[in-house]
Amino acid sequence: MRDYVIFTDSACDIPTGTLREWDVGWCSLTYTFEGESRQYENYELSCPEFYERVRQGGVARTSAVNASAFEEAFAKIVSEGKDILYVGFSTGLSGTCDAAGIAAKDVMEAHPEADIRCVDTRGASAGFGLLLYMAVEKKKAGATLAENEQYILDNRFHLCHWFTVEDLIYLKRGGRISAATAIVGNVLGFKPVMHMDDAGHLINMFKVRGRNASLRAMADKYGELALDKKDGTIFISHGDCLEDAEKLGKMLHERYGATVDRIVYVGPVIGAHTGPGVLALFFLGKQR
Repeated sequence: MRDYVIFTDSACDIPTGTLREWDVGWCSLTYTFEGESRQYENYELSCPEFYERVRQGGVARTSAVNASAFEEAFAKIVSEGKDILYVGFSTGLSGTCDAAGIAAKDVMEAHPEADIRCVDTRGASAGFGLLLYMAVEKKKAGATLAENEQYILDNRFHLCHWFTVEDLIYLKRGGRISAATAIVGNVLGFKPVMHMDDAGHLINMFKVRGRNASLRAMADKYGELALDKKDGTIFISHGDCLEDAEKLGKMLHERYGATVDRIVYVGPVIGAHTGPGVLALFFLGKQR
């Protein structure tokens, strides 16, 4: 039986050092700042540097990974006699996973012995990063390529994504809310509490007044939905607001005895659409 490699893209927001430790390959989404021609890979600027530029008025425009980048990466792995499980960014938010599928088809036509499986996590940031982690652990436990693919498919709609933002203007730019809603909401201190639905789209669920209330609301959702409140795996990602991420983790511990497994930055490609201060909570639940 051929060995296989787990592969992903940078929208998982798992740091490159960790991806190397996990023996996971990746292709990078990119972005440019308005008024500049330079294109940055997702991990190129440090996250604090990126968010500082955004706070100073920089507007970043993002791009998916194209099929040719995936094809080059996949062909190299296949030439080494290995198959591929690609765990990818939601098709509800990006064309990246579709590009991987096109590349996989082309590489398998050139290499009929190869098996490349592309899984749309319908997730984003460290939410799909958590599914990636699960795939890595499953492979360590001896799962075959087909078994691991099915494992991620079976769990993807149990991976809860709950998040809030600090400034509504970034959701307005992305067309998630109207300009009037953003202006009024910022003036009155309203914070949306959002989640990702089964189609991989961002859905505004309700709003609360004030940052602390939004953190409490996410902790409430954890208590309502988590399959294992005390010992389940929890990832948190943040847009340069580590203190709030740690505060949310403390809430979960005090209420449920839970421990956050990993806190990471929301990377620039996703952070361009959510802005500084975005805070997201990920865990396995009864449903999304």
